[in-house]
Amino acid sequence: MIKTECTFTSGTDWFRLRACGILINDGKVLMIRNDSDPFYYSVGGCVEHGESLEEAAVREVWEETGCKFEIERLAFIHENFFRGIAGTIEGMSCHELAFYYLMKWDPNCMITSNSKSMGGLPERLEWIEITQLNNQKMQVYPTFFAKDLFHLPLRAKHIVTYESSNV
Repeated sequence: MIKTECTFTSGTDWFRLRACGILINDGKVLMIRNDSDPFYYSVGGCVEHGESLEEAAVREVWEETGCKFEIERLAFIHENFFRGIAGTIEGMSCHELAFYYLMKWDPNCMITSNSKSMGGLPERLEWIEITQLNNQKMQVYPTFFAKDLFHLPLRAKHIVTYESSNV
């Protein structure tokens, strides 16, 4: 059965409901990249219709890492407004509502990646030093990770980001 993703396009407007996992180990955060997009992005993806945000976060992390991690807590709610810069959303006015869950790290998990980007490109997982998130050759999204992963909130923090004045 084909699942319906909680995303839509109307003309040049694009919206997505996203659930994400934050995986931190030894001062590093797990991020994703592919050979086309000029940036790193967080582990996670689109919520499917009828799926809770927590279910979606666990499923997306499992699909992208090969491991089923448990959720520790909701860390961030991110409303992101941006202009698509690559792939299937290039040039579109984008609005993404993302829920970021801190996941309980399991040192026994063997992380593997067989996932694909929205555009169907193979993805690679990379551990990035949290202290180096601003010093990467490529941009890291979400941009608030560079500041807010140092002091993870005990309660969910709501963040609104306008990544481009053209949105």
